[in-house]
Amino acid sequence: MKLSKRLETVASFVPKGSNIADIGTDHGYVPIYLVREGLAEHAVAMDVRKGPLERAKAHVAEAGLENRIDVRLSDGLTGLKPGEADCVVIAGMGGELVIHILEAGRSLWETIGYWVLSPQSELDKVRRFLEKESFSIVRETMMKEDGKYYTVMSVKRGFMEYESEAHYLYGKILIDKKDVILREYLGREMLRIEKILVSLQAKDGITDTETRAEARISRQKELSWIKEAQDEMQ
Repeated sequence: MKLSKRLETVASFVPKGSNIADIGTDHGYVPIYLVREGLAEHAVAMDVRKGPLERAKAHVAEAGLENRIDVRLSDGLTGLKPGEADCVVIAGMGGELVIHILEAGRSLWETIGYWVLSPQSELDKVRRFLEKESFSIVRETMMKEDGKYYTVMSVKRGFMEYESEAHYLYGKILIDKKDVILREYLGREMLRIEKILVSLQAKDGITDTETRAEARISRQKELSWIKEAQDEMQ
């Protein structure tokens, strides 16, 4: 079994020797890879959907790892018991859902030492939530696969404080280390937003003038945050 580049990056963030819980495991590829390669001692593969869970069970059986990977129906972290995992992986879902899963699993926060998160949207909201709830992002990377950009972060209990909207949107760690993929992403976003602004300007005065003005202001703010991040990366 070969992981996609995205899942390989997620797996690389798991500390060697962990007991992991993979939330939203889908086909079970990440826990199977980690246990098979000796990177995790034990895994709990969890999903709220019965179809993917059945496929995960079949894949675990094919790998001969039934005694080291538990496959479990669970809505987020609700099916995980304290002490079963010291590292939790939450990847492949939107930021709001990641926040919901973390919030609902609050009782487990002090028993889990390490979290690997890869939200596919609303990363600024995730970073704000982590900051507010006394988590610290200790490592972060950005990668690209099939034309899409993904961010993976490792998180522990601790303190962090971001100073600007750009830090929440694009990641202070990525900005500070002048991440080349982030630099590419910011360039593409700038071009995309500039095209939208040109389109809004061309249609100005036709209909919904006030709405278009608000849209322009919103896009101009986005551009300012991108430029702020780019300036920090110089």
